[in-house]
Amino acid sequence: MDVKGRTAIVLGGTSGIGLATSKQLAALGCKVIATSRNPERAGDVPPGIMLKSCDVLDRDGLLKVFAEYAPFDILVAAATGGARARGKFLEMDIEGFKGSFAKLWGYANSIQLGVPNMTEDGAVVLVSGSPARKSKPGQVAIGSVGGAVEALARAVAPEIVPRRLNVVAPGTIDTPMSPLQGEERKASYAIQTANNLIPRAGTADEVAQGILFVIQNDFVTGTTVDVDGGWLLS
Repeated sequence: MDVKGRTAIVLGGTSGIGLATSKQLAALGCKVIATSRNPERAGDVPPGIMLKSCDVLDRDGLLKVFAEYAPFDILVAAATGGARARGKFLEMDIEGFKGSFAKLWGYANSIQLGVPNMTEDGAVVLVSGSPARKSKPGQVAIGSVGGAVEALARAVAPEIVPRRLNVVAPGTIDTPMSPLQGEERKASYAIQTANNLIPRAGTADEVAQGILFVIQNDFVTGTTVDVDGGWLLS
């Protein structure tokens, strides 16, 4: 797919990986609608990006956005949906574990409501994560959600052809999601990635490049592309 002149909706597109994706698409001449619950967090954005408030758990609001820009060509789902529980499963508050699946429900809403409003050659990308297939201590919730996201994509991809559906799974990425600052932040990422084949945190732009790949390559569907610095082989 040549994205120039196309229309993309990037859910969770105002910070981190979503914002990097929005900027890369816009730089290639794509009209981008970047949404989140707090779009002002994007700050100043380049031409070609329109910011819009939207909660992926609000089906009526989400459908309104899709209908407004239909038929659009690209849908990127990068919204987390809410907080994610961490820690050992046997010690975890079960409501916190359930709450982590807001990401899955948001993605399910996005696909079910978005695809009917897309062009026939449209491309959908979901952002999962390496814990889906190799969880580290404390990642049982995010790993379970990621596994469900990837299973959803494999099951739905055959149903929506000729539209394509893929997953991009990042490893440890330096994004605003981490509250740590300064040397504490640097030390935390160093510990997390010490055993990876590429022993550093990735950048949002590096993940966005993977998202652009599955959008632009018309021969890729129903698969997961890892942008993980060698996490899975560590």
